[in-house]
Amino acid sequence: MKTMAAAGQADRTSSKPLRYQANTNTAQAAAGAPTPAPRPAATPASPAGKPAASRARRAPAAPTGTPAAPARSGSVVTRPNGQLYHVRQLAGRSDVDVLRTMRHYEVPVLLYGPPGTGKTSLIEAAYGDLLTVQGDGDTTVADFVGEYTQNPDGTFVFVHGPLVRAMREGWVLFIDDATLIPPTVLSAVYPAMDGRREIVIKAHGGEVVTAEPGFFVVAGHNPGVHGAILSDALASRFAFQVQVGSDYDLAGQLGVDKRAVKVARNLAARQGKGEVGWAPQLRELLAFQKIATATDTNTAAANLIGAAPEDDRPFVAGVVRAVFGTPLEPLALGARL
Repeated sequence: MKTMAAAGQADRTSSKPLRYQANTNTAQAAAGAPTPAPRPAATPASPAGKPAASRARRAPAAPTGTPAAPARSGSVVTRPNGQLYHVRQLAGRSDVDVLRTMRHYEVPVLLYGPPGTGKTSLIEAAYGDLLTVQGDGDTTVADFVGEYTQNPDGTFVFVHGPLVRAMREGWVLFIDDATLIPPTVLSAVYPAMDGRREIVIKAHGGEVVTAEPGFFVVAGHNPGVHGAILSDALASRFAFQVQVGSDYDLAGQLGVDKRAVKVARNLAARQGKGEVGWAPQLRELLAFQKIATATDTNTAAANLIGAAPEDDRPFVAGVVRAVFGTPLEPLALGARL
């Protein structure tokens, strides 16, 4: 059931106790369910009746049903927060379907691109059982595995972190802005990702945690963010790496002013040539439209200039002036009314 829920073929309705219900994809999954694979032979025992010293790692659980059919162009997936994700093409298939397939085959995924391009939205659309660690320079090993917390009566109890919970439940761990986390801290996750699929919590008496089937790690990387370092150790563990850029066509379909989209395309093209360091992404364009609706388009355009890094504002202002046909400055307070 966990596998089906992760693939969008069933819905989880309760965590304690675990309960699931069928959805519109369940019947299709049942109709195409494959013949179960033969059960692997038991691990041989030693002459004394004890388990053999070396034990093969349990193979990934066979899928409960066939993967969900690739989403058609223009289709949407509802994220856990209720917002819609507009499916995009990846390697000739639905991006959501591809990410779910990578999970089944245990191929860790790294999405990289500027902030605001939809990396987190895609991950939330692909995986319903998601635990997130927001990375930054202050992230510690305890943020992954857990730490001791004091009770009201003065005693201490060890509270396990998201990595441990994801391993035990067979869920997905999303490490956002992974390249901002110190490499020595991030290395605590690596044993759970490789052939060992287990970690040792030294702070909790050497507790050993083994990953259940379904456990998976996906990460996000913003190359342009100051301090982001994609180390060789990190890159080698995320075998499937996907660049994520803004879908400017989608911005237009969502009702963003065509002039704002034109400004974004212009700046993105010039950014690619190294003429400017910033270009509005889908997040900024959606914010533009909200501000334009609340005020007017000139105010939204002026705000767009102010959203750019200070060094890029004169260049951005020039493009905005050329497209909107009027000189604008970043928003600033004026005299008292």
